Amino acid sequence: MKILITGAKGQLGNELVSIINSGKSEIGKLSSNVKDYKIIAFDRKELDITNFLEVRNVIYNEKPDVIINSAAATNVDGCETDKEFAFKVNSLGARNLAIAAENIGAKIVQVSTDYVFSGSTQKNPFTEYDLTFPYSVYGKTKLEGEKFVRELCSKYFIVRTAWLYGYVGHNFVYTMRRLGLEKEKLTVVNDQVGNPTNANDLAYHILKLIETDEYGVYHCTGNGECTWYDFAKKIIELSNIDCEIVPCTSEEFKTVAKRPEYSSLDNMMLRCTIGDNMRNWEEAIESFIKKIDK
Repeated sequence: MKILITGAKGQLGNELVSIINSGKSEIGKLSSNVKDYKIIAFDRKELDITNFLEVRNVIYNEKPDVIINSAAATNVDGCETDKEFAFKVNSLGARNLAIAAENIGAKIVQVSTDYVFSGSTQKNPFTEYDLTFPYSVYGKTKLEGEKFVRELCSKYFIVRTAWLYGYVGHNFVYTMRRLGLEKEKLTVVNDQVGNPTNANDLAYHILKLIETDEYGVYHCTGNGECTWYDFAKKIIELSNIDCEIVPCTSEEFKTVAKRPEYSSLDNMMLRCTIGDNMRNWEEAIESFIKKIDK
């Protein structure tokens, strides 16, 4: 199987390549077919997914069996200030890949986000059939990307995830550890609830999905939920850093883009198809910090 990965140097892309090369993830082995996968890995400097002709030519020349689109404009506040860039990457980029995938009969995995939901009145984790209503430009452009993929490609997996952290790049875990060493006290919002997700776990499930024809929309996040305050406190505690974590409200910690108050996702589709082996968020972050501390 030939797999083309966009955003290959990002958090998820890095884990996909690593797992394919090793044949196993932190939560288990994959099928024996993985060792025969051929990876075509592109980062944004090597493939501009917003350029339709470039995407078409690359896909037609490489003829992958599967396209995994992990490229995205993920700076939530930055998307508010540069809406056109966010739309080009998150929406048109997905459209371009979907059209090319359909034309060569390839499967496509479109990685999406919990920010497609508002969570303003939600009490229970969102399922795949719940109605979307994003607040932010980031959420709106990612949802538009989902729509393009659904409409333009017949073999799609839309995989929504949340609060992602991996071994490369920038993420909340690394930020908290760095700031915790620099400051005696950190203030973190305690009224936004979601699911921290280990990129290795997400990559494992995506690689299981692509071996099936179980097309559709999936939620794939760490099991259990917490606030950003809870998550930060756990990170500092596991890192043995002497720093006080103080809770605050979203109103006190103003950001350019409005975040969902509650955006926990339920991995229902996983449970109904290939199985949900996502670790509990506390177990996954403990494993992550032990590994980076080595």
